[in-house]
Amino acid sequence: MNEHRTGSSFETGAVSHAGRVRSHNEDNLVVRPEHGLWAVADGMGGHQNGAMASATVAASLSAIGAAASAAELLDRLERGVVEANAELRRKVREHDGATMGATLAVLLAHDRHFACVWCGDSRVYLVRSGQITQVTRDHTEAQDMIERGLLTIEEARTWPRRHVITRAIGVHDRPELDIDHGELEGGDVFVLCSDGLTDHVRDEEILRATAATGAQAACDALLALTLERGATDNVTVIVVRYHHDGGSEKTRWVPNMRQRRSDAP
Repeated sequence: MNEHRTGSSFETGAVSHAGRVRSHNEDNLVVRPEHGLWAVADGMGGHQNGAMASATVAASLSAIGAAASAAELLDRLERGVVEANAELRRKVREHDGATMGATLAVLLAHDRHFACVWCGDSRVYLVRSGQITQVTRDHTEAQDMIERGLLTIEEARTWPRRHVITRAIGVHDRPELDIDHGELEGGDVFVLCSDGLTDHVRDEEILRATAATGAQAACDALLALTLERGATDNVTVIVVRYHHDGGSEKTRWVPNMRQRRSDAP
């Protein structure tokens, strides 16, 4: 995917790949810098159902369109997720209760402000002033075990149930989303990814990949590293670099949602 610039403010790179093991890519992505929206959806439920689930979520978010304020953009996102969730619940009933759902990681930006919204184990990272921070918290059994002191981070990397997620779009009648938000600073870099990346690549390697290259080059480098290490799952990466070009408006995020802290050869 090519880089995009919108008002010289955002540089975006994106890539999605089936990986070395799986024959189908169940990931989908949304890149709408003109609307201040980027998203990664990772499907669950097997080849057809997983791809259908993530595509349903991506299609709903792609239709959000431009918003006049940060609050409106967040409200449109929430409505889009609710609609996708309802559509997936309908499809589950049509398929006799078959497993179907998708994780979701979203970056929203309006004026000088950003919000990260997520459900599941797809992640958003923020690289700022030479440091990388995982903005999202994984909704997984492994993360719950880490926080209870029953697993270390290193032990969780090989724990047999490390991929069992505790939230996903389409699994329950009402989606439960988390949100974090803040003010953009010049040079900020956001990395959105499915767990196909973080299964193989450490945070410090993501930091190095984004440090001195363009957004698309960083995506390509992270994909290459994942493929080199076996790419046992689909991998999707979006990199968004913020270039401050002056001006600042006092827009506030006012979330309505509950806050809880390609196939390719």
